[in-house]
Amino acid sequence: MSKKLRKELIFLICVLAVYVLAFVLTQVFKPVWYIRLSVFALVYVPVGIKVMINAVKKIFRGELLDEDFLMAIASVGAFVIGEYSEAVAVMLFFRFGEWFERFAVGKSRKSISSLMEIKPETAVVLRAGAEVTVFPEEIAEGEIFCVRAGERIALDGIVVEGETELDTRTLTGESEPAFVKSGDTVLSGSIALSGKIMIKTSGTYENSTVAKILEMVENATDKKAKTEKFITAFARVYTPAVVALAVIIGVVPSLFTGDWQVWIFKALTFLVVSCPCALVISVPLSFFGGIGSASNNGILIKGSNCIEALSSSSIFVLDKTGTVTKGEFEVVSVQGEASENEILALALVCERASAHPIAVSVVKECEKRGIISDESAYTVRELAGKGMIATRGDETVLCGNSLLMEQYGISVPKINQTCVFVSKNNEYVGCICVKDTVKPQSHEAIRQLNKIGKTVMLTGDREEIANAVARDVGISEVYHSLLPSQKAEIVERLVKEKRKGESVLFVGDGINDAPALVCADVGVAMGNKGTSVAVESADVVLMYDSIKSVVTANRIAKKTMRIVKQNIVFALTVKITVMILTALFPASMWLAVFADVGVSLIAILNAMRALKIK
Repeated sequence: MSKKLRKELIFLICVLAVYVLAFVLTQVFKPVWYIRLSVFALVYVPVGIKVMINAVKKIFRGELLDEDFLMAIASVGAFVIGEYSEAVAVMLFFRFGEWFERFAVGKSRKSISSLMEIKPETAVVLRAGAEVTVFPEEIAEGEIFCVRAGERIALDGIVVEGETELDTRTLTGESEPAFVKSGDTVLSGSIALSGKIMIKTSGTYENSTVAKILEMVENATDKKAKTEKFITAFARVYTPAVVALAVIIGVVPSLFTGDWQVWIFKALTFLVVSCPCALVISVPLSFFGGIGSASNNGILIKGSNCIEALSSSSIFVLDKTGTVTKGEFEVVSVQGEASENEILALALVCERASAHPIAVSVVKECEKRGIISDESAYTVRELAGKGMIATRGDETVLCGNSLLMEQYGISVPKINQTCVFVSKNNEYVGCICVKDTVKPQSHEAIRQLNKIGKTVMLTGDREEIANAVARDVGISEVYHSLLPSQKAEIVERLVKEKRKGESVLFVGDGINDAPALVCADVGVAMGNKGTSVAVESADVVLMYDSIKSVVTANRIAKKTMRIVKQNIVFALTVKITVMILTALFPASMWLAVFADVGVSLIAILNAMRALKIK
């Protein structure tokens, strides 16, 4: 609780104590009306003056029919007709309701604003052989900076020296530290737990993970859900309507009965009941709580409109590489005319010079087995889309796909796997089969998504590879050999064919996924390894690269929407019921106070449950 809120709470409790004392004394001693008026007026002024001033200011700004105006009119009217204690009660409990609203909003904002702490104030960069402390925004791409134990990483980059364990909870929601060493990629916002590491930046601060997270958090409340927009529009129509009804209740029956005091009191009570605070406060607060709860689980939702769409997601479209699978190949078998190590040694001559993911997996396998080769003695060149050629004198080594072998007239066996074929002096030597491994969490995540709705996988890979992955993880519908534009077309078709009330959700991580992310009702990007284009195109960003987070996001969204609907039904039911009772039967200002402040407090408490969703 902030210092300001604490002071205000103490003030309100003191006023409440004075009010209770005044109420008891006036009930016991039954003083004349002007003494009772004076006593309750003295209690009223400290709590009512602020509301009265706000109401006057808003009138001059053209904001006539809001809760301050309604409370001011109702409480002053109660004084006019002699209901002094009720007049003070209306204003006092309204102020308590306002305080609780600010406390609840502050609490929900804190859950999101805690993310702001992920940005370090300064960083230590190496310049001209010396360590210089600068702001993260001043570090250029390619510069080297150091991070010691307990410090946050300022920019994304690659570790060039040292090793440490990183606390990545703020980014991924994972409590287990991640070990990193030289050559590993690290993200800004992580905390080094031990030692000292040197990091070479892979971009500027503006393009870093921290900067993107902060931008998304700051803009999270700008995108309102349909429900939230409806409540705002509803309040604009609802408030003038109930004010008009209150005037009719106070004036029309009085013209026939002449009992002005009774009907004006009914009208004032009706005004207090009708105040739409419970809806106007609790609905946005529920969405805000849902966004905060998601952020605590490493899920960044860009607005309350995304929560609404997430909650109705029933068609889950998944990119394969980097989403369902790791996007990192590993060697699964080596076969051919020569021994495994001989085949790998020949491949290493070519693949060391390539940055292709498959080539990287071959090099890693050679390093694991301790295989070395004198590739520096060879001249190596690449044939795009086919593979690598290495020459040394009369010796020629080919390493690539079947198209490369076919070009040189070399016969290779037909294998239904992703393979690298190796030949020496136009003689087939063998092949290295690689596989893009499925992420450990994918099986369980897809099992849970299949319970919610339908899963679809899109990939640019060949049919046999796509089907093998789909069978492994349990995806029923597969589209293979796709270009980025074709992925977007399929997502567009699924959006058109969906049933009413359903949403199509697409999960991807690469530049080629950006068109499909935009076409889906909900675009979800892998934020850890995902490209900046994919992250910017998405509605939801998963800081932990697992589609299990999609299940968590869907669950949080559904529970948030349930809370929103509960508040709407509860508030309208109670208010409409009490408004009817007030109009038809003898009125009670205390019942009105419950229907306004009481309902608001209950709705706010219910909305705050969204902060605790797991």
